[in-house]
Amino acid sequence: MRTYIGSHEAANAAEFEELALGFDELPAGIDVDLFRGPLAPETLQERAARLDVAREVIADLAAQGEGGDEVAAWDALYADALTRTVPFLRSARAAGRFSGAGEAA
Repeated sequence: MRTYIGSHEAANAAEFEELALGFDELPAGIDVDLFRGPLAPETLQERAARLDVAREVIADLAAQGEGGDEVAAWDALYADALTRTVPFLRSARAAGRFSGAGEAA
């Protein structure tokens, strides 16, 4: 099965995300779930620890951006925006609209 966004074919999940959402990936080794949160529920302590680390990474990227690294500056903005999002599946489950099981319509 092939996946297209507009006239562009997405070769993998990362390319699909980039094409669909209009942004590049964060630098290698930086996990989007660190900023956005995992799809699975997390405890308050896990969430607090994850957000502390995310803030440190964003601060480091912003400092690199202020030092002249334009890519790091954009990465900091993107990562900061991700901290204010909720993965769709997690938000749908929380609202009781998606159980993950049952009959298809």
